[in-house]
Amino acid sequence: MVKKTNLSSWALGIPDSEFFQRYPQKGLITKVEVRVITLAKLNLRETSVLWDIGAGSGSVAVEAARLANSGKVFAIEKSPSDIKNIEKNIKKFNASNVEVIPAFAPDKLDLLPDPDAVFIGGSGGRLEGILEKVCRRLVPHGRLVMNAASVENLSTALEVLKINKWQKEITMVMIARSKTTGALTRFESLNPVFILSAWKLPLKAAIKGGG
Repeated sequence: MVKKTNLSSWALGIPDSEFFQRYPQKGLITKVEVRVITLAKLNLRETSVLWDIGAGSGSVAVEAARLANSGKVFAIEKSPSDIKNIEKNIKKFNASNVEVIPAFAPDKLDLLPDPDAVFIGGSGGRLEGILEKVCRRLVPHGRLVMNAASVENLSTALEVLKINKWQKEITMVMIARSKTTGALTRFESLNPVFILSAWKLPLKAAIKGGG
């Protein structure tokens, strides 16, 4: 039985341990420190429509649901076990404006309303196709944020965004958490993450920049 809690009672940055997630395999949740930066980069409003592609445990979707409390969050995920965890997290935090879309993106994206913001947490090897779809569908002044753990995915994203003449910025996040060993405290590093933020150039600027 999933014990419910009120999402509004939590501060931004819900601890990782509070989410249902896949075990014993780790790394399928956006860690809290990275999640908070990701949410800030998404620039969500109360009425925003967000696509969370490769939603994993749904931690970003759940926290985004509070920021876009009058909007809609679509959590797109292909893994049946992860979908179950997302559904349990939606129920636990009473994130009623999150809808799970069982799909391997970019499949089924055409069935969703145009997004104000898109978060790509996982792509399953279909990153180029996902980005091309997002470049066509994201509303003017919308924001794309992608978390990449590999330079290959980052390179692919930069190439697609360059072709589409989008502005972008990259933040490299390196987190180390304290860990007690006996009487001593040391630091244990998490995997570095590239947070890529992108948005459309105004039409005139795009034409000028394209020569």
